[in-house]
Amino acid sequence: MIQLTLRIYHVMLDDYFSGFRMRFSTNDYTTNWISLKVGIAMGCTISTILFVMAMEVILKAAEGSAGPANLGGGCSMPPLKVFMDDIIVICSKEDETRRMLTRFDVCRIEFKPKKSRSLSIRKGKVDEATTFTVAEQQIPTISQEPVKSLGRWYDSSMKDTRRGAETLELAFEAF
Repeated sequence: MIQLTLRIYHVMLDDYFSGFRMRFSTNDYTTNWISLKVGIAMGCTISTILFVMAMEVILKAAEGSAGPANLGGGCSMPPLKVFMDDIIVICSKEDETRRMLTRFDVCRIEFKPKKSRSLSIRKGKVDEATTFTVAEQQIPTISQEPVKSLGRWYDSSMKDTRRGAETLELAFEAF
């Protein structure tokens, strides 16, 4: 994906990355030099820019498959929310969600369905029957496996009362 992104933006860095090697050290041991085959190197300024560029290509390829999500009351939200390589897909229609997941699959994003979650809401209630797949693997629903994101737990209760109690518990533990 990074090589494709470089070609799209007319950037020539093939020589730089073709000889990219790294090694790791601890107090007691240093590895041999290892050629970088996949991904980006931590600490490399150019790699950070390339990561953002590659993500933009992927997001642009997927975003056309769904319009803004209708939240009701005249409110809408873009179908993608992204932080680094964490992507949230928010669609009003099941077929738009499936199309977007297919687009990500076509872009060869290496999804880890077990690390992903889905939540379908129909008429204000959690719909347990609707499931989604990516890379031929089912994405667990949030009811099956709650998930913690940015320090907050998400489950199918759709309520924040438990989150408030957890926050108080954590605050009192600190004292």
